[in-house]
Amino acid sequence: MGGGTSRYDAPEALASVWFGEFEAALPRLEGKVVAITGCTTGTGFVAAKTCAAKGAKVLMLNRPSERAEKAVKEVAGGVHVDCDLMDFGSVKAAVAKVKTLTDSLDVLCNNAGVMALVDKATVDGYDVQMQTNHLSHFLLTKELYPLLEKAAQVRGEARIVNHSSGARNLPPGKLDGKYLGKNGGNLGGDGNSMFFGGARWQRYHQTKLANAVFTVALAEKIPKEANIKALVAAPGLAATNLQVTTNQDGGFEASWIMKYGQSAEDGTMPLLHCMVGAGVDNGQLWEPGGGLFHMKGKPATHPLEALSTNPDSRKLLWDLSEKACGGEWPLGSGGQTD
Repeated sequence: MGGGTSRYDAPEALASVWFGEFEAALPRLEGKVVAITGCTTGTGFVAAKTCAAKGAKVLMLNRPSERAEKAVKEVAGGVHVDCDLMDFGSVKAAVAKVKTLTDSLDVLCNNAGVMALVDKATVDGYDVQMQTNHLSHFLLTKELYPLLEKAAQVRGEARIVNHSSGARNLPPGKLDGKYLGKNGGNLGGDGNSMFFGGARWQRYHQTKLANAVFTVALAEKIPKEANIKALVAAPGLAATNLQVTTNQDGGFEASWIMKYGQSAEDGTMPLLHCMVGAGVDNGQLWEPGGGLFHMKGKPATHPLEALSTNPDSRKLLWDLSEKACGGEWPLGSGGQTD
């Protein structure tokens, strides 16, 4: 497996099974501000649209595009913010823009992600997958942390939600520092076998593991009195444009598997539950509660695996993420400092 790739032009059309009932039970969100990355389509768009319908002000952090313009028009009260996660300069500009729009932030949803793309570097020299999926979200979280503190002070709680996947565990392997360094374009090439550990999927695994490790590290470092929860979600096998983009980049040949997945709406339930649902605790993972490997079903919490909770991995990730993002984040000593 690793030869030609069959064309997959649109997400598998799957009916939503649980989302209607789930959405109806979510609380009202008037007076709250939610920021979401990567919300032109898929789980991010569903989350943005749902939060807006519940009354929140939604900041939609996306790359400028016709798709972004269309999405913001479909989200009542949504506000577009230019943000290209493959460029640290763009992320810093997005932070500056967000600070002109609000002085507090109830939820930061680090949703955006790319999957199994070619082995190349961003403008900053990092792997395109690792910078998009983790490093830029680390930078965004660091720089917006004071706004989360403010929301928690004023309204009692704030949340940071990272979006991982079952790929945090496969292909198997601990977090490796080389994937967090300036090694973009020199990380194994473009082998595309999802089932036999092709290099594209090894890099993706490292990013999704990083999302989970980052959550555990945040949960440990955030002062308890800050009332800020760090959570991680996984969507199961949700049919979105993520697979379409990967297929058209040559990285996803097993598109047949999507017929066994669930809709984008059902796949967004764990993410939304972490963002605004009741009964969540700091450091938790929420993902589908049913199906093989938790690939579909209503959201449920499960213990994170040893790969994600490893203390050495937490230190490695924090140290190298700080280095990539321009300096120390002394969160363990009381949070963000200016």
